[in-house]
Amino acid sequence: MKFRCERDTLGEAIGTTQRAAAQRAGLPVLSGIQVTAVDDYIELVGSDLDLTIRVRVPAQVDAPGQVVVPAKLFDGLTTRLRPGAVTFEVSGDDAKISSGPARAGVRLLPGDEFPQSPPPEGPTVTIDAGPLAEALRQVIPAASRDDARPILTGILIAAKDNGMRLVATDSYRLAVRDLEGVGLLGDGQKVLVGARGLHEVQRVFPSGEIRVTLGEREVRFESDTRSVTTRLIDGEFPNYEQLIPTGYPNRLTIDRAALEEAVRLMQIVGEGRDTTPVRLAMSAGGLELSANAQERADAVESLEGKFEGADLTVAFNPQFLLDGLLAIDGDEAVIESMDPLKPATLRASDKPEFMYLLMPVRIS
Repeated sequence: MKFRCERDTLGEAIGTTQRAAAQRAGLPVLSGIQVTAVDDYIELVGSDLDLTIRVRVPAQVDAPGQVVVPAKLFDGLTTRLRPGAVTFEVSGDDAKISSGPARAGVRLLPGDEFPQSPPPEGPTVTIDAGPLAEALRQVIPAASRDDARPILTGILIAAKDNGMRLVATDSYRLAVRDLEGVGLLGDGQKVLVGARGLHEVQRVFPSGEIRVTLGEREVRFESDTRSVTTRLIDGEFPNYEQLIPTGYPNRLTIDRAALEEAVRLMQIVGEGRDTTPVRLAMSAGGLELSANAQERADAVESLEGKFEGADLTVAFNPQFLLDGLLAIDGDEAVIESMDPLKPATLRASDKPEFMYLLMPVRIS
């Protein structure tokens, strides 16, 4: 096997596929990237069985073949070569990677042990990746990263009206995004997809048209040169709708960017620790933010805003609040609340399709 490929093109493909390679693999071959050279291209595949990423890039193939290369070594060696054409040549159980005067060798992994990933069988639809990527950007931060509760590590995708709804929660916050005009599912259908896999969909397909194939156990997103396949999660997603109040007596409308910067200031007081909440005192005079990290530091900042309701002070985890502010679009943010112990919602003033619900932190 032997091929030549531009360093930057090859390096980007390796960097993308290695995100799916297993970091702590029970099966050592899963820590590698499968490289297939054929005709005038090479195809790279990374997989940890739950997530599989494929990337196809142009190359000059002198001798076709298929091998598995340790992902971290492949990435490190390739990206540190000089710009220009990289030559990859296999001899026995070793691969030689060279560019100009620099050469490196790496021992290959047993290629026959690399798992095969046939495409899922099911209906395929073509959608615009841009709106989907934006919706995923908004909801993914709210998904749990704790594998002890696998249901909460997924994103619920449910058919709704003329489109679909994406929902994520880690039990402390909830993100809901309605996406009109995307016919990914049939009437009444819903699936639970791992947030990690959908994060890769967001990164790999920021725009353009993609094909989506939904099978019984997995879903594949693909273009002509790339694909992301991720397994579906079995289980029942929490009944999130009962957590959303039907109305709020208190409503604050405020400049989103100003509030974001103020929350970042409060985070510094807590040295990035989630145990130091940020207090929001809302009144007719606007908003006062404060944070107090015992004897280490404290901060207070006042912002102008329009408040409707009774004076109220509520506290939040600063990172969770910041995640919500970063997720919404628009110049103005709207915070609706009931009392210091019940969930509050965060939205853009002019874009109701996204809602971020946040549990408050109990304060004395």
